[in-house]
Amino acid sequence: MPPAFLQDVIAYFHQKTQSILTRYGPGPCVHYHTGLVDDAPSEGATIPVLRRALVDGQELMLRRAAEVWDASSELSGEILDVGCGLGGGSIFWAKEFGAQVTAVTCVPSHKEWVTRFSMEAGVSHQVTPLICDAADLPGENRFDAAVAIDSSGYLPRRDWLGRTASLLRPGGSIFIIDCFLEDPKYADLFNSHWHTRIGTIDEYFAAARESGLKMGSVVDVTEQTVHFWTTTLALIDLESDGAAASGETAARYSASRRAHALVRDGLAHGGLRYAMISFAKGRER
Repeated sequence: MPPAFLQDVIAYFHQKTQSILTRYGPGPCVHYHTGLVDDAPSEGATIPVLRRALVDGQELMLRRAAEVWDASSELSGEILDVGCGLGGGSIFWAKEFGAQVTAVTCVPSHKEWVTRFSMEAGVSHQVTPLICDAADLPGENRFDAAVAIDSSGYLPRRDWLGRTASLLRPGGSIFIIDCFLEDPKYADLFNSHWHTRIGTIDEYFAAARESGLKMGSVVDVTEQTVHFWTTTLALIDLESDGAAASGETAARYSASRRAHALVRDGLAHGGLRYAMISFAKGRER
């Protein structure tokens, strides 16, 4: 990715680390991605209750993906976790399916967290953190599968899918969960708030075809993600009520609320779509 954009992403996630730990921690499995939540929070729900609902929803997203992707066979070998964050997904695949995971992050400070949390989870021998731009990862035929959970928006789709296709062994797969754009009006605020570049599913399909990848499954989970964002909005309201009323803090919560409300609106009304998609590399003849 362009150097300026990469540095922006690194800075964003570095400064975001403590708030991720506060909201989704304490660990060792800390996720920073959308989850599956069936119901809106009950009236009077407290901050701990809302945070627990979000963490449970994130875990449910991974368990649902494991079913869809047949993780016991597809994600039990040598796995590349693209944009691993603080290592929650890497630890999940290692603990639940015995995978040997290379956990790639472009944020240098996150490597220590992945190392620490994988040790706490008892899977340090299975999780290897690596500081690298995922679109520039070297090698050929290194992995049985690659996983990108809410991270592919930060990557140039054509270059990244092409590089990852080279990294996969014949018959390997790329598994993606992300938010996809349906209505362009949602793009600007989404991109500016999360420092990303949301794309359409058709864009991913086209990039995969150019990379010689075959289409796998597409499972839409949009409906089950709407109330994850309803829950984050309720949490933001409670957190902002209890925060110091400085101008900077109030502005930060206001911006966060606008962005989260936009996503909930987009998911509820067809402007955004959440899906699990996969692509496969052909087997050698």
